[in-house]
Amino acid sequence: MKSKTFFIVALALLGLLVGAGPLAAQDSGYKVIVHSTNPASSMSRGDLSKIFLKRTTKWSDGRTATPLDLPESSGTRASFSRDVHNKSVDAIKAYWQQMVFSGRGVPPSQRASVREIVDYVQSNPGAVGYVPSSAAVGNCKILAVR
Repeated sequence: MKSKTFFIVALALLGLLVGAGPLAAQDSGYKVIVHSTNPASSMSRGDLSKIFLKRTTKWSDGRTATPLDLPESSGTRASFSRDVHNKSVDAIKAYWQQMVFSGRGVPPSQRASVREIVDYVQSNPGAVGYVPSSAAVGNCKILAVR
């Protein structure tokens, strides 16, 4: 009888562990920040991707959109690239190499640290960046990504 109870409890725990997987996967690991005066409160992944690929260059209020990237080695950048662009950091890098080579654009400015991203976004009304989900963002607005 005890072995049957143990088996049922073990099976229930296994079910909980397997069920927890999708919850962990839903945590993107980043948040998108904009200047506190930016009129946007949410944005689709597709529209955000267009801003970071510079296919869209203006916000809805006409301000120039200025996207900022973390270094290529950043895990947060990897999460952002997978989630927003549906591509790896290397694929996005290849995209920008082609754009630069053909004279059609330059990649977003890169900042060395989360603090630099937050400071720049706080000081520049058109700026948009991403930081780890645990990062302090000062008076920046967090943009909901849908």
